Amino acid sequence: MAEAIKGLIHSTESFGAVDGPGLRFVIFLKGCNMRCKYCHNPDTWVAKSEDMRTADELLDLASRYKEYWGEDGGITVSGGDPLVQIDFVLDLFTKAKERGISTCIDTSAQPFTREEPFFSKFEKLVKVTDTVLFDIKEIDNEKHIELTGCPNTNILDCAKYLSDNGVDMWIRHVLVPGYTDSEEELVATRDFIDTLKTVKKVEVLPYHTLGIHKYQSLGIPYRLEGVNSPTAESVAHAKEVLGAK
Repeated sequence: MAEAIKGLIHSTESFGAVDGPGLRFVIFLKGCNMRCKYCHNPDTWVAKSEDMRTADELLDLASRYKEYWGEDGGITVSGGDPLVQIDFVLDLFTKAKERGISTCIDTSAQPFTREEPFFSKFEKLVKVTDTVLFDIKEIDNEKHIELTGCPNTNILDCAKYLSDNGVDMWIRHVLVPGYTDSEEELVATRDFIDTLKTVKKVEVLPYHTLGIHKYQSLGIPYRLEGVNSPTAESVAHAKEVLGAK
């Protein structure tokens, strides 16, 4: 018998109310290829963890809360970026569907590629995924590189693939003053969203500085020192432009 795949776990949350439809058991994985300047979880970047668990162990734990989920709830895998551990997430979601559990993945899609061996695994993952919380960090490719350290061409391609394959998406955009809030870029982001056929919700997430202490404890320089959270007016405007509700 093959040894069970173990995920590199950062933490879990029993009752996630903003991590997909309904109430959800949220699993935060370690590992992310991007280094977003505004990231509030730098402690999830490195794909190393002393907490390693199998899919069945996590599903047994999550199932304790199943009575609270209602018709819409289930499990959500977040990060880091879960696609860094695609083998584990595929195993987890396949077994979740066998148990009748709704599945949701929260991703920035940076690892996405149509090349093998990733793409075949992703095709299988899509078939056992009910909802994708899809982060669009920045619509302009050059600015995306400056903000995250990575291009966005494969990320936008992933969104198109999900749309073409009928996967429900919640689009998320973090509003960072001076970085992701220009009128031109908001309009361009809305134009892209309008090309997608399966978007069920658009969310604007205001930038905040609650994770600065993590940078200090990890000895990592915080690169947005002095950038304040967006005003209520700018958040409202971004929501209007992007069609968020």
